[in-house]
Amino acid sequence: MTNTGFLDTIDSQLDWQRDLYKDFHREPELGLEEHKTSDRIESELKDMGLRAERISATGLVAVIENGKGPTVLARADIDALPVSEDTGLDYSSTIDGVMHACGHDIHITSLLGAVRLLNENLNAWSGTYIALFQPSEENAAGAKAMIDDGLTSKIPKPDIAYAQHVMPMPTGTVNTKAGPVLSAGDSVKITVHGRGAHGSMPHLSVDPVVLAATIVLRLQTIVSRETDPGEFAVVTIGASNSGSKSNIIPDRAELLLNLRTYDMTVRDRIIASIERIVKGECEAAGSPKEPSFEYYDQFPLTDNDEDANDAVTKAFEDYFDDGVVLPATPATASEDFSEIPDAFEIPYAYWMIGCADADAYKKAVEAGTVNSDIPANHSPQFAPVIDPTLEIATKAQVIAALSQLGS
Repeated sequence: MTNTGFLDTIDSQLDWQRDLYKDFHREPELGLEEHKTSDRIESELKDMGLRAERISATGLVAVIENGKGPTVLARADIDALPVSEDTGLDYSSTIDGVMHACGHDIHITSLLGAVRLLNENLNAWSGTYIALFQPSEENAAGAKAMIDDGLTSKIPKPDIAYAQHVMPMPTGTVNTKAGPVLSAGDSVKITVHGRGAHGSMPHLSVDPVVLAATIVLRLQTIVSRETDPGEFAVVTIGASNSGSKSNIIPDRAELLLNLRTYDMTVRDRIIASIERIVKGECEAAGSPKEPSFEYYDQFPLTDNDEDANDAVTKAFEDYFDDGVVLPATPATASEDFSEIPDAFEIPYAYWMIGCADADAYKKAVEAGTVNSDIPANHSPQFAPVIDPTLEIATKAQVIAALSQLGS
């Protein structure tokens, strides 16, 4: 790996990064609405002497061309969530009902920090570095928006792509894993049809409330009775909506489902099971109309290339002290980053950065209360510890790049 000595200079820029992070945290923006966020990123890149190109309305790419060598792409997501913050931080969100509850503000700031370090130390590496700031990860729309706007033809083709994500693990740790590291995710809106009637005359109806209830119960058997116990799958019914008054039997019901899998064959089989069960229950109930299925917020599987993961893991282990680099456990969360390397047909590696207070985490482990005491991503109480999370995340981006970029 290229000489990493210049990383010792990171202390000189951490105050800038801390202030920058707090600014992003105070002014979160939802997916595809990240206009102020993008403007601020562009301004910071301009201050570094770099030009940012807009790809999609709020996506940004900056390219540093520094002689011969590989081309590395590093991505940070930039959107926030419709969550009301409850952290008590003095830099809490100033936007009602919107919060950086998933750490994307850390991602932005660490990638900007990595760009600054690499741009100020061009003599330490050779090749091309692409910093990509992606909108709307939470809605699985941002990667696709950038690809649809010509991403693959507007920047040099990378040889490899990297991304990272803060998670509620002890700060000061980096977690890596080859193979599936984040699940594929699919949301489904199912509409089933009945025949409406007066609540006092159920014999004249086909009751979609009862139909929806039987479907909800039957769907539970997909994981418990149709899926091999050694395979991973989650089927969650997050909403069941029908009717508006106690004495009216409605004519339809709506179910909202969420599906998570690590294996695309398992995913396809479960989707087929969902549709089979719904259609079968509708037929059994005498439903007057076929059910409809609307698939949305579909996230690809994040499946780390083995060679790419091994190389970046070794680079982390060579640089960081013992106990920093740990094996990751696959998470059931989902993400759309892999659509970008897939569009270029290149390998990628995706790793996790711990962001929870290390002492609090240790005490929670000892008490067996991690799930209740350590706020997870998307929680109103989610609050990454700035130090050393920001420093570790910034260094991880640089070390990953340097594992490829020769001097």
